[in-house]
Amino acid sequence: MFLKFRPAALLSRSALALVLGVAAPMMFAPANAVKEKKPAADAGPPKVAVSKAFLPSAQAMMKAIDDGKKKPEVTAAMTSLETAIAAYNASSGAAARKAANAQIDAANAQLGAALATEKGMVDPMFTAATTPDDKFIAGQLSAQLGTLSQDRVLIRRGYTAMLDSGKYPVADTPKLMNAIGDTCYDMKDYACAQSYLGKAIDGGVMNASIGARLGDSYFKANQVPQGLDVLWKAIQARKASGQPVPAEWYGTGLNAAFRAKLLDRASAYSLAMVQDYPTTDNWASAINAVRYLANYEPQERMDLLRIMVATGSFKEGSDYVEFIQTADKLRLPAEELAAVQAGLASGKLQANDVFVTEARSVSTKQIAEEKPTLAAIETKAKGPAATAISIAATADALLSYGMPDRAEALYALAMQKGGVDAQRLTTRIGIAQFQQGKYADAQATFAKVTGTRQPMAAVWAALAASKAKGG
Repeated sequence: MFLKFRPAALLSRSALALVLGVAAPMMFAPANAVKEKKPAADAGPPKVAVSKAFLPSAQAMMKAIDDGKKKPEVTAAMTSLETAIAAYNASSGAAARKAANAQIDAANAQLGAALATEKGMVDPMFTAATTPDDKFIAGQLSAQLGTLSQDRVLIRRGYTAMLDSGKYPVADTPKLMNAIGDTCYDMKDYACAQSYLGKAIDGGVMNASIGARLGDSYFKANQVPQGLDVLWKAIQARKASGQPVPAEWYGTGLNAAFRAKLLDRASAYSLAMVQDYPTTDNWASAINAVRYLANYEPQERMDLLRIMVATGSFKEGSDYVEFIQTADKLRLPAEELAAVQAGLASGKLQANDVFVTEARSVSTKQIAEEKPTLAAIETKAKGPAATAISIAATADALLSYGMPDRAEALYALAMQKGGVDAQRLTTRIGIAQFQQGKYADAQATFAKVTGTRQPMAAVWAALAASKAKGG
């Protein structure tokens, strides 16, 4: 993609020519000329009057830029760059992208060489710029040449000079800081990007890319916790301004937190993401953030994987395999068989796979033996001699066979007797309520879960909240 002169063109080509006396020399007013009284309110571009000492350098630079656009070698280099960028955009695979990148680098070098003379005029121009007005014009010319030559160094130098001149409109200064920060980010100068993008956000800039770029400038500098903090602050600021938060902001934070193995932070970003963008892929990301960072045992993992069933977010054959293995380990044949059938229907599992055929055979046999006994064991679980452990086990069976109302009642009974894993039972009461469509009750129940299960319960609670809104 071609670099663009991002800040608003405060002085158009004709206005700049007027200031420098190129197009209309008789109207040029040097710094020491008598000036007419300005109106009280001036909403237009800044009024600029360059010094006599600076004028020749600025005029020469402007002419060089205009002439440079017409040079055949520049036109040829721009065409090569366009072709290389198109090749990159159309490429697929690391090797093709690497080759296209090499073409882009070669075209940029060709363009830089074609404008070497013009670039050599920049330092003398800045040396001659002594007044704020001079520096403002020098900055604009440097940025224009940088855009023509696709040179970020010249662009940043130009933006910074415009900012430091004090001539840039105060109201638009945050936007210019955003442009400087973006350029620094593209140059991989992440400390510079952090500074300017942060100031731009503080100044009220909330475009679609700034938050993710600010956060990523910290992540790429190996400052993950700080980056997560500033990105979260930017997310809250954008929400407060009434603007939707781009999904990329959440994804940037989630990926960084996940790579750094920060479960709490990964959970926070993933839950915020599914709240705003409850897509199947995002639910899978929220589940996987907990799945791979929490290091759960089978009982906890089963309740987490059940969210994949509720959201339809199985993405790979390995997801089905893990669910089947976990259900088998906990002897939950109804859910095991359902996962086998769903995996086959999705095409992610193959009917001739030995693992699949064995899982289907074993679970089918267990269901045939177990299902007819459910009524009897439920009655026994309600009897006075039943222990909390046996009651909870019966509730687990009922939940697995799709009887959440009956399971909820038994879980509550087991909780009353005590002596069981209260966090596990609380989680499953919430799941049973969710499966009955009692979403408000489920949210309240999941909110009671603490300890290692809390991140997983938070995902369940977010799903219940989404369902309550019709999601």
